[in-house]
Amino acid sequence: MGNKGPVTEFMLAHYKHFNAATLIDASKAYVKHISEGKKMLVSLAGAMSTAELGRSFAEMIRQDKVQIISCTGANLEEDVMNLVAHNHYERVPNYRDLTPEEEWNLLERGLNRVTDTCIPEEEAFRRIQEHIFQIWKEAEDKGERYFPHEFLYKLLLSGVLEQYYEIDPKNSWMLAAAKKNLPIVVPGWEDSTLGNIFASYCIKGELKTSTMKSGIEYMTFLADWYTENATDLGIGFYQIGGGIAGDFPICVVPMLYQDLERTDTPFWSYFCQISDSTTSYGSYSGAVPNEKITWGKLDTKSPKFIVESDASIVAPLMFAYILGW
Repeated sequence: MGNKGPVTEFMLAHYKHFNAATLIDASKAYVKHISEGKKMLVSLAGAMSTAELGRSFAEMIRQDKVQIISCTGANLEEDVMNLVAHNHYERVPNYRDLTPEEEWNLLERGLNRVTDTCIPEEEAFRRIQEHIFQIWKEAEDKGERYFPHEFLYKLLLSGVLEQYYEIDPKNSWMLAAAKKNLPIVVPGWEDSTLGNIFASYCIKGELKTSTMKSGIEYMTFLADWYTENATDLGIGFYQIGGGIAGDFPICVVPMLYQDLERTDTPFWSYFCQISDSTTSYGSYSGAVPNEKITWGKLDTKSPKFIVESDASIVAPLMFAYILGW
């Protein structure tokens, strides 16, 4: 790699063993993967947007260190919520000690807790809802259909939210992605707050379900994207957490190879997962990378790493290394 900043120098000096050493090895392999002209998918599970991953991830996007994202509906919307309502968030450092009654008091104040951080319903959810509904409705009236992330791109690029910005916009990964029109897949979007809000409009008869493109359409889009971009090199897979954000996109390779019988489809050519899930016992998040070989996702020669640690600590450090900070 090129220039090494103070964070990278510290990591190289001190991260010599165990998960720390794996973090370095995985970071070096990520840099090598990108430098060879290969592309990288990053998947975001958990509450990484509320953990303000955008402070490093947005720069990864701007510097073309990631070419496609898979994320939960929560991560998709919570980065935008942080952009427009950050000053109204409340931190609860003693969250482990809260009684059920204290949790109820937070609800009554319109504060939805994510570990130590409370998202303000009125300033975050409702502020966005007012504007996103207009974009949903306008598309429907024109007979147009879009993916969930495309609607949010339209919202961000319209400039209507700029009046509400409460952080430096350079720290919003969604804004960085929108400006590049970066491809995103959002499996299970219906599980998110905006997904629930969209469903409520459908139930009331104000919108049609068909206006929103579906998960199956996301999978067919991803199949085409992988086929067009993998060439014979394969795509890298950097997974933060587990769950549907990781499981959905990684399955595109065995689908292409087995179900569509495109046997020239290359396997994922790099794999790294950050997870604190207990290894094994049938959980997807706890499956070690070698298990993925048996599912036709990874090759025997694909660089494979698992960093068993807290993603809110590890991901910014890895991104700092990749960016040379």
